[in-house]
Amino acid sequence: MSSRSDLDLPAIKAALELEQAELATISAAGADERRPVELDQQSVGRLSRMDALQVQAMAQATESRRQVRGQRIKAALARLEAGEYGYCVECGDEILAARLDIDPTNPRCVDCSK
Repeated sequence: MSSRSDLDLPAIKAALELEQAELATISAAGADERRPVELDQQSVGRLSRMDALQVQAMAQATESRRQVRGQRIKAALARLEAGEYGYCVECGDEILAARLDIDPTNPRCVDCSK
């Protein structure tokens, strides 16, 4: 497959790499919220511990979504390096530029996404 002239591939690559770096920074900053909640009934009451568990669960769910996004970015960057970016991974047709503008990590055309 040849590279697409209707896409600004260097700009897309730079944007994906920037988002990847931002995700890593945010992930590192939120590591404290994902750590296990300690059971210490002397200093923390039952309701405070329940709140801490809820915060931990939300932080873990957010991190899980962040990891999925990171994997999508990594796959998109690999397609860029291989010269396959902008083409559907299932059928090989071009993915509409407008679709890639919305989500540059999108690996499938409209028909294959159904």
